[in-house]
Amino acid sequence: MTAGILYLVGTPIGNLGDMTPRAVETLRTVDLIAAEDTRRTRGLLSRYDLHKPMESYHAHNVRQKGERLLEVLQSGRSVALVSDAGMPSISDPGSDIVHLCAQSGIEVVVVPGPCAAIAGLAGSGLDTGRFVFEGFLPIARKERRLLLARLKEEDRTIVLYEAPHRIRRTLADLSEAGMGDRRLSAGRELTKLHEEFIRLTVDELVSRYTSENPRGEYVLVLEGREAFDARTCPVLPEGADSVPSDAARMRTAVLLAEGMPVREIARLVAQESGITRKEAYALALSLKDSDGDPR
Repeated sequence: MTAGILYLVGTPIGNLGDMTPRAVETLRTVDLIAAEDTRRTRGLLSRYDLHKPMESYHAHNVRQKGERLLEVLQSGRSVALVSDAGMPSISDPGSDIVHLCAQSGIEVVVVPGPCAAIAGLAGSGLDTGRFVFEGFLPIARKERRLLLARLKEEDRTIVLYEAPHRIRRTLADLSEAGMGDRRLSAGRELTKLHEEFIRLTVDELVSRYTSENPRGEYVLVLEGREAFDARTCPVLPEGADSVPSDAARMRTAVLLAEGMPVREIARLVAQESGITRKEAYALALSLKDSDGDPR
């Protein structure tokens, strides 16, 4: 018996979008639709006069329903997977069933639709050439702190998801991790009636939300370390005469003794002393190799 096909079908993120003709036709022809919220999906299908058997598939039943959907596919029937909004399998339990299908040799076909992460990135006004998608930050404090420490050193633009009831905590944690001066684009309610892009620094948005209640789902696009350094650290013209001063040497030695990473030391010392980041980095490396002795 030939196995069925799993279709990942992108649906509108908000109430202003429409499904593509290919998505509509796919949902019209499959044997079963697996939906994160069957009530919401039924409302979407009614707009296109589509009436198909549906089963729920979400974070709370992913294990048992994953096995059930796999059995359906192995029996030769086709299944379309849809999320509440956007592309299934992106920060979504759909990735689990895709993994099962890949292990079982079942074909997976992607029917593209909107993706909140890409929509937020595109409208952010920040560097879109290179980016890293982190989805939702961990809830556990230890894991969260470790990830934030790594993200502080991330050169690429960073894309996060956040819910309105957690946005204040996330902004405060970003600030506490040393990223308060980073530029941030908060894409709120993307593709919906009240879509908004808020472009501030992390600390400025923290201040804004002390007197204003955050509403809607957020895509946070955060300036990467490379862009932040280029914007905040003075870089002298090529060939300019700049020699590390005794103060720069002493400051570098102190920061090394405190255990600060060399890259962060270079940024701070360049910003404070006026030497280039390249020179500050070389100074930090030379002092580190000499056990921090500034002589």
